[in-house]
Amino acid sequence: MMTTMIQSMRWYGSKDSVSLLDIKQAGCKGVVTALHQYLPGEVWPYEDIMHHKQIITDAGLHWNVVESLPVHDNIKLGYDRDEFIANYILSMKNLAKANVKIITYNFMPLLDWLRTDVNFINEEGGEILYFKKDDYAIFDLFILQRENATAEYTIDELDRLQKYFDGLSDAYKVKITNNFLLPLPGADDAFNIPFLKEKIKKYSEVSGKDMKENFIYFLNAVCPVADKLGIKLAVHPDDPPFSVFGLPRIVSTAQDCQYIFDNAPYPSNGLCFCTGSFGARADNDLVAMVNKFGKRIHFLHLRNTKRKDNGDFYEANHLEGDADMYSIIKSVFSIMQQTKISIPMRPDHGPKILSDIDKVSYPGYSAIGRLKGLAELRGVEYAIKNAAEKSN
Repeated sequence: MMTTMIQSMRWYGSKDSVSLLDIKQAGCKGVVTALHQYLPGEVWPYEDIMHHKQIITDAGLHWNVVESLPVHDNIKLGYDRDEFIANYILSMKNLAKANVKIITYNFMPLLDWLRTDVNFINEEGGEILYFKKDDYAIFDLFILQRENATAEYTIDELDRLQKYFDGLSDAYKVKITNNFLLPLPGADDAFNIPFLKEKIKKYSEVSGKDMKENFIYFLNAVCPVADKLGIKLAVHPDDPPFSVFGLPRIVSTAQDCQYIFDNAPYPSNGLCFCTGSFGARADNDLVAMVNKFGKRIHFLHLRNTKRKDNGDFYEANHLEGDADMYSIIKSVFSIMQQTKISIPMRPDHGPKILSDIDKVSYPGYSAIGRLKGLAELRGVEYAIKNAAEKSN
């Protein structure tokens, strides 16, 4: 019997416009979800975990991955952190007691993800996520007015960006601003400019070296417990995988991953391998990374991005971007046959298309676009599995 990926979809809970029945009808067996009502640093009570799990079980599905159990800012910044690490461990223990044993998280400063346009209209008329480098720059320079931001640009760049900004309509400037201030997934409250400025100032006091050391400190505290509990911790890469607002990013490249595993070589310490996040960098060889870190991949986000020469990137259809999705899935399939472990996968993001255009959903998480992506990814794995069976 060949081992295959566990097909899952993210669910934001009772407020999600995509229901558990929708997810089940899409062909999924698993659900990726979290207790979004709790703030980073708070303990997830066992009773609330079980209540959430029961809702999923009653729908005929399995809660197989937590996404996410957030890491408190103090842990990332490295001060007054031990209390929050203790709370994290308590939440891990409660999840293990409920038999939910894969936990995704990230170690990104300030924002979990960043796009300049969350409803860019692609050639097919669907809405996609887009990162436009110039729009990021003008927000940073002229809207946020981050301290010392001008030092990151040449005089010619500043002149060009000022002219670009001056030529934009007020409505477009508001749109850019709102995209940067979107709430975190599952949350209701948007950020604001003073909040961003305050957080950026605090994080700017921490170097990339400090952030790496703080991450290893966290892993050395939680991984021994996770090992005993049978929990797998899957860190999500930086999104996008390069510095924004002058802040360090420490999970962006193969070298970053190797550093993490070298300095915290616990069985529980692994990756949420996001092909979209890693794929936004041209110097990341995704297939080579899967082959190198395959036994450390505890969870898969499969999506595709298309890079442009000027630094922009956008989310392409799952089989049509820069990532060689066939070779990635083929490598994953091979690793699963070696380890005899099924890796949970979800189609990460998807274009907002067809009747979903008129529905409210968190950017990237409408139903039909993800269903389209899931069908394509399942087809690729089916073809690889079928060929492997016939060759045996």
